[in-house]
Amino acid sequence: MNSPQISKEKNLEKYSNIVAHKVHNGFKIVETNESLPYSVLFREGKEMNNNLNFLLFCATFGLWTVPWIYISQVASKPKKILVGIDEDGEPFEEKCYME
Repeated sequence: MNSPQISKEKNLEKYSNIVAHKVHNGFKIVETNESLPYSVLFREGKEMNNNLNFLLFCATFGLWTVPWIYISQVASKPKKILVGIDEDGEPFEEKCYME
C-alpha cells in the first residue's frame, strides 16, 4: 500500500532535481505551481562576438561557418522550457514556444 506514495515522492524528487539542475545552468524560474506541480523556466540569449567569429572564419578558410551558424541561430537564442509531472506521475521537460 505504501508503494504509490513512495513512487510519488521519488517522482517529486526527480522533478526537484531537474529544476535545480536547470537553475544551476542559468535558467530562472518564471512561474511555478506546487499543486500540479510544474515550473516554467527562462534563460536569456547569449551575446555573440561577430568580429571574433569572422576572424575564426577567415583563419580556418571558411570551416568555422557551421559552428558560427549554430551559435548564431541556436545557442544564442533565449530559451523557455516547462518542467513538470505528467498524469502518469513521471517528470517531463519540453520546450515552450516564444512569443
